[in-house]
Amino acid sequence: MAPKTFGQTMGQARVDRARLAATTEADIERQAREDGTDGITDLSRVYPAPGTLRRHLKLTQPAMADLIGVPLGTWRNWEQGRVSLDPAVQTLLRIMWREFKAFRRTMAAA
Repeated sequence: MAPKTFGQTMGQARVDRARLAATTEADIERQAREDGTDGITDLSRVYPAPGTLRRHLKLTQPAMADLIGVPLGTWRNWEQGRVSLDPAVQTLLRIMWREFKAFRRTMAAA
């Protein structure tokens, strides 16, 4: 059995939620530069994982697939990472995460 690493207990990662909540956008950008990933400092291009978004909205997989108009199998493939997300889907997820009420109004009007 591999030794435990910092922040893990029996394969489960622990999250310091207070520290996470206190992290500012400037902290995130600084950490990205330090990690050498500063090519992604434009946080407007970051999108939530499909499963994270669905759970955040408290929807089931069938309800989420129906809401955005895709087959359930497509949504499941996105959630499980079997299929990479098209840039349009990434944008849709970002909009839903940031402006869900506006998204819902738009979909209801369509």
